[in-house]
Amino acid sequence: MAARRSLSLPIVLAIVMIVILVVLTVGWVLMTVMGLWKDNEKAGLYIALLSIGTTFIGLLLAGTIIYLVLTIKTINLNRRQSNFIDSVTHELKSPIASMKLYLQTLHRRQVSQEEQAEFYRFMVEDLDRLDRLINQLLEAGRLGTAGMDQDVEDVPLDALLADCANTVCLRYRVPIETVCFDLAPCTVRALRVELDVLFRNLIDNAVKYAGSQPRVEVTLRPADGGRAVVRIGDNGRGIPPRLRRQIFGRFERLGLELERDKPGTGLGLYLVRNLARRLHARIRVRDQEGGPGTVFEVHLPGVVASRPVDSSTDPPPRQ
Repeated sequence: MAARRSLSLPIVLAIVMIVILVVLTVGWVLMTVMGLWKDNEKAGLYIALLSIGTTFIGLLLAGTIIYLVLTIKTINLNRRQSNFIDSVTHELKSPIASMKLYLQTLHRRQVSQEEQAEFYRFMVEDLDRLDRLINQLLEAGRLGTAGMDQDVEDVPLDALLADCANTVCLRYRVPIETVCFDLAPCTVRALRVELDVLFRNLIDNAVKYAGSQPRVEVTLRPADGGRAVVRIGDNGRGIPPRLRRQIFGRFERLGLELERDKPGTGLGLYLVRNLARRLHARIRVRDQEGGPGTVFEVHLPGVVASRPVDSSTDPPPRQ
């Protein structure tokens, strides 16, 4: 339905512009043939027709501008989709080729038990990579559906952030000490799955684009008005201010797809932006203080309470 609506608008606009152009042409010919500007008795009719023609010219100009904007948006969308196809193709082919190589090796030659265990571990990691890609595509598709079946619940946001960080560190095989926690116990009423996808993608993005010695900071503080402020910062190269709105676009990745050294589909921050809207949250992108890097700041409503610290369930301490 969305594709039909996006296609119907430029078609209707083009038809209206053609009709206006035809009316202007016919009116101009009739005024020329009738010589209205020479007849003083028909001066009122001439002025009325001239006013109508001027209005039509204004509408034609406005339609041309709108059509130009739609064309530019279509070109940008095609470019992003081309990048998306390139990245997804790479993300699919790499683990498939890797698993094929390991299976052929196991089939054609004898390998030791240690090598078999190593091969199986690599193949499981490749399958996990494919599974993450498919899940991300499904999550992006579900954003277009109206409503979700799950009910809202009270979610311990500090524990959820710690779990997301632990999952991301396992994925990239980096120690959990890579993430520096400073979490105030806080409970938010929302859909757990939406919070999980939002913050998992932000932490994933921070770990992926951190510096050669990666360091990520995750802080959580309650704020006035029943809001929680989550800051996720890295020590990477940073994002230029002029590109900070662009990074949240669908299929949007900075630079040329075939020149990048980081895997991805350009859907992570798109999911973040849309989930933030569903949660009525605000996201700000800032420079890291005192050094290179980027900080994503999320202002999240729906805080139920700031819970007392429980040493048995407390998230990892600040490193």
